Amino acid sequence: MGVFAPPASPSASDDAKPGESSPAASPSQSSSPSASAAQTPGVKPIMANGDESDQIRDLQARLRQLKLLSTAPTGFYGSKTTAAVKTFQSRHGLGATGSVDEATWQKVQSLTKKPTDDELRPPTTNEVDAPDPRCMQGRVMCISKESRTLAWMIDGKVVSTMDVRFGSENTPTREGLFEVGWKAKDWVSTIYHTPMPYSMFFSEGQAVHYSSDFAARGYAGASHGCVNVRDKAKLSALFDQVKVGDKVVVYW
Repeated sequence: MGVFAPPASPSASDDAKPGESSPAASPSQSSSPSASAAQTPGVKPIMANGDESDQIRDLQARLRQLKLLSTAPTGFYGSKTTAAVKTFQSRHGLGATGSVDEATWQKVQSLTKKPTDDELRPPTTNEVDAPDPRCMQGRVMCISKESRTLAWMIDGKVVSTMDVRFGSENTPTREGLFEVGWKAKDWVSTIYHTPMPYSMFFSEGQAVHYSSDFAARGYAGASHGCVNVRDKAKLSALFDQVKVGDKVVVYW
């Protein structure tokens, strides 16, 4: 779907509405946890590595209460959640599978309180995830979907960091190794006429850019594939530093 293209861009975007955020699709609770999750024979996990749901967001908030998880809840069950669950299970005499069965979930609930809205979706800055190995050389925007952060790195050193959000499950942000193809400080979507300040395009129409909706509503919304930033001052400084050709890594 052609949404917009710069004068020198060879391909159009399939990012339906990159300058605006829309309510994220409600993640459904997974009924088929990842086969990669370790399981105890005869015990069915209700949450496991690779799953995504609001119940997992609740679990992550409770693990933060127990000081077992430092990153903000994302609703995605990744490596950090797996490690935190394993630690919890080991401490309480449960099978340390890293996936959550009914016994583990009941124990977690018994030792924690129901998370508040702020605990489920903290307004504070997220803790930066461990960099992907592809981020360790050169100039790169290292973007973690698990911690929802962007780290600007030069030769393996973190220069600056900021919170980000991504596309919904129906319009996901692409993962992989890219490079900045072009930049536009005052770009406006040519179809939806929505502002996309400090746009740095890395995958056809998908770009890192400032989102006033993200700044106002936080993680209650999502983009249509772009990487939204809510701190305009930080992104302005980053925009001045990033050059066309710099790497972009998007990873879980």
